[in-house]
Amino acid sequence: MSRSLRRGSIAAIAAIAIASLSSCAAGTTPDTLQIKPDNAAATLGTNLRLNNIVLVTGVGTSGDYTGPANVVVNISNTASTPAELQSITVGNAAATFADAAGAPQSSIIVPAGGSVILGGQGNPSAAVSAAAVHIGGFATTTFAFKDGQKVETQAAVSPDAGLYTGYGPTPSPTPTPAAASTKATSPASTAPVTPAAGATTPGAPAAPSAPATPSAGATAAGAPVTGATASATAPAAH
Repeated sequence: MSRSLRRGSIAAIAAIAIASLSSCAAGTTPDTLQIKPDNAAATLGTNLRLNNIVLVTGVGTSGDYTGPANVVVNISNTASTPAELQSITVGNAAATFADAAGAPQSSIIVPAGGSVILGGQGNPSAAVSAAAVHIGGFATTTFAFKDGQKVETQAAVSPDAGLYTGYGPTPSPTPTPAAASTKATSPASTAPVTPAAGATTPGAPAAPSAPATPSAGATAAGAPVTGATASATAPAAH
């Protein structure tokens, strides 16, 4: 074997050995292989884990936005005792809690060895009435528990669309104009009034009066009087 071939073989063997040693040193869970969630996550102590933290705004929102939003998060508790979430704030805006039926709650209980999802149909909710955020960016969100544990993280901000359809704030119902109690009244048709006997209908021509019959002894106007002497004197005969 030539000297150049021997040098090439030795170099190849050395490279394989170095790769094997590096693989063993990395172990089965190297940092470079850890899968990180797309959205924010946080750990409190050894028992509480907050996963997939997202702030969901209304349908069709974009850009800089100030208005209602819902905090979506999955909180797991591996402790043997329940954990009580007392507050969530987005920036300086505090969230209000409600149960799955929409009734107000002062806090959210995470059962021992269990988890709670905030947001979405059939789950309790955490709603912020006026969050000042940028859609597609991140919002500083703080979670505080009764035992004093507290964590601040950057929650992704998403509109109510795609994977988060139905997770945004419910829009207020549009007031419906009250229906008119009665339909518009049309001019009332008035039945013709029958005039009383002897009354004259306005605009109608007056009925001609029957000629009066002269009483006995009365002289009709223009008629010669019987037995009367003519006032004219006949001319004298010549």
